[in-house]
Amino acid sequence: MMKITTLLWTFLFCISTQLQAHEGHTHPQKSSLAVSLAFDATGRLWRVGVQDGFVVVDASADNGKSFTQPVRINAQSQKVGADGEARPKIAVGPEGNLYVTWTEGLKAPFSGYIWFARSVNQGKTFEPSMLVHQDKAEITHRFDSLNVNSKGKITVTWVDKRDLIAAKAAGKPYEGAAIYYAVSENKGSSFSAEQKLADSSCECCRIALTNKPDGTVVAMWRHVFEGSERDHMMAEIPVNHQLPAPKRATFGRWKVDGCPHHGAALASGGEGAAWWGYHMAWFDGGNDDAGGKATLYYARMDGEAWVSSPAKKFGNMKKQAGHPALATMGDDVWLVWREKDGGKHQVWLMKSSDAGKSWDKPKLLSETAGVADYPVLLQKDKQMFLLWNTSVDGLKALAI
Repeated sequence: MMKITTLLWTFLFCISTQLQAHEGHTHPQKSSLAVSLAFDATGRLWRVGVQDGFVVVDASADNGKSFTQPVRINAQSQKVGADGEARPKIAVGPEGNLYVTWTEGLKAPFSGYIWFARSVNQGKTFEPSMLVHQDKAEITHRFDSLNVNSKGKITVTWVDKRDLIAAKAAGKPYEGAAIYYAVSENKGSSFSAEQKLADSSCECCRIALTNKPDGTVVAMWRHVFEGSERDHMMAEIPVNHQLPAPKRATFGRWKVDGCPHHGAALASGGEGAAWWGYHMAWFDGGNDDAGGKATLYYARMDGEAWVSSPAKKFGNMKKQAGHPALATMGDDVWLVWREKDGGKHQVWLMKSSDAGKSWDKPKLLSETAGVADYPVLLQKDKQMFLLWNTSVDGLKALAI
């Protein structure tokens, strides 16, 4: 009993430290394990990270065993957010263009700009970077997420505090931050003026993005509901001047005055005419003082009725299970997450062959000593890969 209690208090301490930090996961990094990855149509693996204030991109033709010489993107050194939930992002367009976004930290606390750059020559060079948003105030524009759909439409989302500042100036209450987005219909030559997707988002959790079969972009984020309940919201990115229609996606009713730095995972369910909705995975802290009810959850979300299936618990919370990733091919679903055990970081896997209705038993997929990043799932042709950046073993790529 004493051992179990100690483990629970250790877990609670870790969560409390994150909540007190509130927005501390965007500290500028000299270098970091926090990278983003993408396969292109030829099977090359592209990687974006940070080195000495520069966003750098390199490529691997052997699934991460070796990489080309890094190419710098930003002309001048910046304070680039590259830790935990905040990191540069990379995506490959259907025509082969490379697209990269990142957050530059500014002088004011927790402020930032979202930058974008593209390469139209297979990563040999990148064009001059541009700000995604037209608002130039030195405020929070951070936690960028990047999506490129099958038609080449580019969508960038981020956490933004302009509405909080305006509300304070007017003496009005305002919870959290807001989700904003900007869209490029011309392969990144320019972006439309940014639009607001929703008010009252959590301040420092990543925004998960996926696509419906028709290319519609769908976002999921941690939201501040009435009473400081930190559950999740979902919304389609509007097209043709439609109004946003956010829907509540989770109902844990976790009450906490702080940000857990623990974003959700999201994947589309079904392909083509067989599309039915979304797979979701997320962290919930529970509402007990000992942290014993904190857990990871998985559920299916109906894409038409916006009703979720009963949430399924997964992960060993005594080993600080967290930061899940989801990927699908047809009815096959892969769900991975990170745990810590005996000084080692581990990645665990559950697989479903019936679109998330039932699951195989969890199994240990990989482990490493030292520090490790969050696990990533990427599809290459008809093969799914776990990609995992570690301090001791480097970038690990496992076919699963």
